Amino acid sequence: MATPVKLAVIYYSSTGTIAEIAKELRDAGVKADAEVRLLKVAELAPKAAIESNPAWAANHAASADIHEATPEDIEWADAVLFGTPTRFGNVSSQLKQFIDTLGGLWAQGKLADKVYSGFVSSATAHAGQESTLLALYNSIHHFGGITVSPGFTDPTKFTDGNPYGTSHVDAQGNNPVGETTRTAARVQAERVVKIATVLKAAA
Repeated sequence: MATPVKLAVIYYSSTGTIAEIAKELRDAGVKADAEVRLLKVAELAPKAAIESNPAWAANHAASADIHEATPEDIEWADAVLFGTPTRFGNVSSQLKQFIDTLGGLWAQGKLADKVYSGFVSSATAHAGQESTLLALYNSIHHFGGITVSPGFTDPTKFTDGNPYGTSHVDAQGNNPVGETTRTAARVQAERVVKIATVLKAAA
């Protein structure tokens, strides 16, 4: 029997939108027969900033039992899904800081030949969603990783409209993660596991 694909879903979430999408990706990965680790990256913001925003404080408390990602989790994984809110059209500093700790693995060639994909959220429509995913994928190119975006490989992708990765507009917390985003997440996770399975079998 083939060894299951090892999938790491690694994210940063302030007010909880990316955390919700990450859980959907985790569940879809499990249903696709992957072994999945759901992991957050370390919070860098000061306590006062977190406590000044009720949604941020609530998500911080709700995610207290989620383990923080380590470079060892990347080494373990066959496939990695990175999640981040947009920050001025770019990757959040929290996720970027974690990626910047992977230099040792990169130098050993241990980031190469894995499958990577990304997911994102923003407060308003557009608002840098695609540029954030493309910026994230710049790092994957340096890894020698294999970027597996969802593309328009499923009819449902013409509903959410983002071929680069799952994305959601949360409208400052007024637009909860709905079925369109959840469907996009399932399509993305299934595609990532499918491609990683093929590559693992061929290795």
